[in-house]
Amino acid sequence: MSVISIYGGDFMAGSKMLSQDVADNIISMITIEKRFGAGDKLPNETELAHELNVSRTTLREAVRILVAYGVLEIRRGNGTFVTEKVLQEGEILGQLSDVKANAGDLYEMRLIFEPEAAYLAAVRGTDGEIRRILECGRRIEEAIRDGSDRTQQEQAFHKSIAQATHNEFMNKLMPILYQAISKGVALSAQGGQAVQDTVADHRLIMEFLSQRDAEGARSAMKIHILHAIRELGIQ
Repeated sequence: MSVISIYGGDFMAGSKMLSQDVADNIISMITIEKRFGAGDKLPNETELAHELNVSRTTLREAVRILVAYGVLEIRRGNGTFVTEKVLQEGEILGQLSDVKANAGDLYEMRLIFEPEAAYLAAVRGTDGEIRRILECGRRIEEAIRDGSDRTQQEQAFHKSIAQATHNEFMNKLMPILYQAISKGVALSAQGGQAVQDTVADHRLIMEFLSQRDAEGARSAMKIHILHAIRELGIQ
């Protein structure tokens, strides 16, 4: 599907314009987070710009990019909608999501994958991407305080780190890791220590990322996943 080039095929990671980064974020919301499907309406401009930590002007530019690729369509007076064209990409990602793996295998994969993703995010992530990671982390804490399901916020946090690596295939692997994240959230609800570790670990990861400390971010992510393996009794 031609839209894959938005993730980096046509642009060097270091030279991507902010509007292109925002277009990537929206694509991820559709194909990775599964927040929006074909025919769905995006949030209004003000709400979406606030969530992505960008100006409305930048968001409009990103939408124009996705309209040009046929991913979005603007219906005058009604809003911006996801087109049927995303189904092809969604089907590819769906095949990855259908991979059956036990919790041990999934967390082993996270232990291999995510510390390096955190390292690369600290090195390569734009300021806007780092802000998005921090915002996702704050939303996790809000969900924990409210006692609500934080699965979506957890997925968004780890996805935003993977996206900040500017590595297309790290983004492609995220649907598999979502299974591990979902399992972890469900299991941690049964143990207070796991929740406490999640908050403390995320704060450490966020601190290192905000400081652009790549080694620190890698170590903090490794500790986070090891805590989960220990507290959740995953073998």
